[in-house]
Amino acid sequence: MSKFYDVIIVGSGIAGLSFALKVSESGYRVAIITKKNSAESNTNYAQGGIAAVTSQTDDVEMHVADTLDAGDGLCDEGAVREILKDGSVSIDELIKRGVDFSQLGDGRVSLGKEGGHSKRRILHVRDMTGKAIEQALVNAIEISENVDVLEHYFAVELITSQKIVKKGQALPNTNRVLGLYALDTQRGVVETFRTGAVLMATGGIGQIYQYTTNPFIATGDGIAMAYRAGVEVQNMEFIQFHPTAFYSKDSSDRFLISEAVRGEGAILRNLNGEAFMCKYDERKDLAPRDIVARAIDYEMKETGARHVWLDTRGIAHKELLDRFPNIYAYCDSRGISLEKDMIPVVPAAHYLCGGVKTNLNSETSLPGLYACGEVACTGLHGANRLASNSLLEAVVMANRGACAVGKYLEQNISDETDLPPWKDGDVRDSDERIVLLHNWDEVKRTMWDYVGIVRTTKRLERARNRIQTLDREINEYYWNFKVDESLLELRNMISVAALVIDCALQRKESRGLHYVLDYVDKLDDAVNTMTRKY
Repeated sequence: MSKFYDVIIVGSGIAGLSFALKVSESGYRVAIITKKNSAESNTNYAQGGIAAVTSQTDDVEMHVADTLDAGDGLCDEGAVREILKDGSVSIDELIKRGVDFSQLGDGRVSLGKEGGHSKRRILHVRDMTGKAIEQALVNAIEISENVDVLEHYFAVELITSQKIVKKGQALPNTNRVLGLYALDTQRGVVETFRTGAVLMATGGIGQIYQYTTNPFIATGDGIAMAYRAGVEVQNMEFIQFHPTAFYSKDSSDRFLISEAVRGEGAILRNLNGEAFMCKYDERKDLAPRDIVARAIDYEMKETGARHVWLDTRGIAHKELLDRFPNIYAYCDSRGISLEKDMIPVVPAAHYLCGGVKTNLNSETSLPGLYACGEVACTGLHGANRLASNSLLEAVVMANRGACAVGKYLEQNISDETDLPPWKDGDVRDSDERIVLLHNWDEVKRTMWDYVGIVRTTKRLERARNRIQTLDREINEYYWNFKVDESLLELRNMISVAALVIDCALQRKESRGLHYVLDYVDKLDDAVNTMTRKY
């Protein structure tokens, strides 16, 4: 028998939690499905902060201009302006939820600066902003009477229908969401959930790459589910590589060294100790991320170095401790003193600028399905995300989506009949599990080697061939064996990897994060001219 909720939210980051709180306050019964625990999300790992205009020396049009510049001509200007103008209201709401942003000695909010920003506008909680926001929202969820948090549930597939019942009138030939299947990973049983609406808030896809700053949960589940249900996706080729992740030769884990460190004066240097960003952009170390990541990549390739240095020795000891306690402690645990030593850093896969296409109400092309946060593509980021715009987008779009879903539920009557139960594969267990581990590694290596910071058409075609083979293998496996978390994650990773490659091959230009050598010589913009040495 299927379980019923008015709204089901898949994912427990800032987008999902904000959406849940707003919808539940309208009296709807909400379930949050999360495949780990409620505090495990990309939000929890966000260090830098949340960008919004809160200073009298700043204004929304300056923020809009910086966002459009970083997006390299592919932002939806209307979406940019609408989302950013809601920034200060969203910040006020987070403060009311219990987020205690860092303050200066005189009581004013402490504002940081990051790459691509012309003003200090990054609100933060030292270098643990995401964790602080996540905890405040989780605390609010815990006291809500209308929200159930279902931990260790893995959303498998959307259930859709070809008919909507609207105030008693059947509308033929219209597909909509009816519910979803979710695996209880602790019991190994797939359950059926009936609902009026579903929000995808599953975060990003960083785990399809060999090196990423994302947690292990970032396997693209929401995008893969939506795409299988026929929902539009866009801009999947724009993968942002964070320029400064801690380099470790013995681990694929990449601890993030926040861009805010450069905002406070840290300098990138090559292994000879030379500051090199002046060769690539007049903004030097605070150029947009796509430019900085390509510059580091070039410096490493030119010399054969495994990393570059981030020099924090010019920042005062007290400022390092007060502003970046988490980063300070991590580096100290690795034997690095930020006052005396430099940090070895490399780029790592960090953020997806594309995703499930939505309008400014978080609505997708499938009625009843909403998407918010990194899983969604609103047009804000274009070809390259401006630092710290993502947390703001998540809060703003969650609020807008919550208003829209209320109106949708008022107009659409939920079908009260039970949905068909899940049918598992014929074989309960497999003695070929080792194949999944090999395929997991092959996806990550293929994407890192062929669909990285610098691309060519030939590399992309090689990647497509390999991923297509893996896709055939995993789908044969999926339909024949009992599902579990690792199988579902691998299937989703392969699906989103294929989408990234297909979108990359369709874009016949080099733009923003999609830097393709085949097209560089056809461009004459300043950034590509400086990096033609590739």
